Amino acid sequence: MKKTAAWLTRYALEQIGITHTFGIPGVHNTELYDELNNSDQITPNLVMHEGHGAFMADAISRVTDSIGTLVIVPAAGVTHAASGIAEAYLDGIPMLVITGGIRNDSNFDYQLHEMDQLKLVAGFTKAAFKINSHDEVIDTIYKAYNIATSGEPGPVFIELPVNLQLDKANISDLPSYLAPTQPPLSTDVIAQIKSAAQMLMQAKNPAIFAGWGAVHASDALVAISEQIGGAVATTMQGISAFPANHPLHAGFCFGPAAAPAAQNAFNNADCVLAIGTRFGEIATGSFGGELPENLIHIDINPDVFNANFKTAIAIEGDSEQVCQQLLSTLQELGSAKDTSQVTQQIAADKKAYRESWYQHDSKDRVNPALYFDELRAQLSDDAHIVVDDGNHTFLTAELMPIHQAYGFISPTDFNCMGYATPAAIAVKMVKPNQEVHAIVGDGAFMMTATELATAVTQNLGLVIGVFNDGELSQIAQAQQIPYNRKTCTVLPQTKLKGLAMATGAEYVRIETNSDIKSGLTKARTLAQQNKAVILDINIDYSKATAFTEGAVKNNLQRMPLPTKVRMVGRALIRKVTG
Repeated sequence: MKKTAAWLTRYALEQIGITHTFGIPGVHNTELYDELNNSDQITPNLVMHEGHGAFMADAISRVTDSIGTLVIVPAAGVTHAASGIAEAYLDGIPMLVITGGIRNDSNFDYQLHEMDQLKLVAGFTKAAFKINSHDEVIDTIYKAYNIATSGEPGPVFIELPVNLQLDKANISDLPSYLAPTQPPLSTDVIAQIKSAAQMLMQAKNPAIFAGWGAVHASDALVAISEQIGGAVATTMQGISAFPANHPLHAGFCFGPAAAPAAQNAFNNADCVLAIGTRFGEIATGSFGGELPENLIHIDINPDVFNANFKTAIAIEGDSEQVCQQLLSTLQELGSAKDTSQVTQQIAADKKAYRESWYQHDSKDRVNPALYFDELRAQLSDDAHIVVDDGNHTFLTAELMPIHQAYGFISPTDFNCMGYATPAAIAVKMVKPNQEVHAIVGDGAFMMTATELATAVTQNLGLVIGVFNDGELSQIAQAQQIPYNRKTCTVLPQTKLKGLAMATGAEYVRIETNSDIKSGLTKARTLAQQNKAVILDINIDYSKATAFTEGAVKNNLQRMPLPTKVRMVGRALIRKVTG
């Protein structure tokens, strides 16, 4: 049979379960877009910018069993999409990036978009392939998918020359995709799990630290925490790995940058079980805090072991598989421990921290704790919260309880602003029956706000809650103390109502605390009518999060003494002189 490479690509993508692609067509991929348009399974989506498309593909991978897929033009399409691809790479999120390519049968140099794309993407992809013939198409896509989804996941790049998309060639076989089977745990790993179980059951004050890699093992994680009587804290990405309405949930982070419940739980821990975390900078509040000698670390990537904290037992493997075996072993060793003392301390610490927010005078602005109280009260447990990068991120992490696995997603290790709006739109595409609520700072919102036109065109009902204070507040706050200046962090005045009009979205404003309930209710009602809504929130950022205060202290302590003296001295002088 004779087939074009565009047809073969569509066939392979259907075989691996792709449902949505994101990108912009150009002269090097129009044939592929025409084939995707013929698919009953795949919906190709036009985006306003390839960077937005990459965030959307990332979100698909985070909240579904499918893999987010980009179909973009070469060169400029790749550089535009690079931020979202790199976010997926550093966050461990699978993605397929399929770009057109220049003709590989041309005798001419300096073709349009001609560049070494594989070299370009080498630093932020797991692997990169250039297809050279029709026979390579299906096998390459299957291989790319397996690489993207195996081990620590990540993005994989495929270049498909335009002439192959257009021309037909004889194809002898159309193989079906067969997913690789997961091997059983080895006897060595089972022995490690038994040692870990004994260590946990012998500990007087065990604790658990869960990252994104633990989200897949959420049910087992709950049972393990109850069995060992251990408090659970999470990384930023891992926030949805453990339900916040469980009495053993302590919060986000550990050490000096954590809120009191998580900080106290880990200060007293004599054994810590870490699952699916690299102990990265955001997760640890700029590498603050200490962990006990009895650290058990479970991760699919062995490179993370002993990178930042010395490990007593390092178990390489899939978190769900390992945690199921660990739970069974723990249950064989004895009955569940009494958790009353731990849960009482967590509850008291959480109440006291919340109270400190209630007592803060937000004056004529919106108190974040009151906003999140009402948001949590109105949303069902299966709603999706999507955040961006900024001060609002840490407010959400500390003040918005997430009750269900995959209910919270955020850019983390690459920490790219502009993520939330396109990501939330993609989540709504694949979760049409669930509420989607984005929380984004005004600076980050301005970067990708035009993607709301896509939501409006597709009648996607979701709320984009913009924490609006007129600044890049996370950095502005960081500048204020040492510099007494806000250089390039005060935003130009922009009327969000005008952006709503421009994109076709609805607009709701929450001015003060008294508007919170009615504003949220109105925004959600509009979203339930399949309308995209900009919820403009006059937020108060004057009270710093525990994370911000702790991370600043951690970084200051590590500075060389001369630098520390210079910064403190300058801050004092400028405070006096202005």
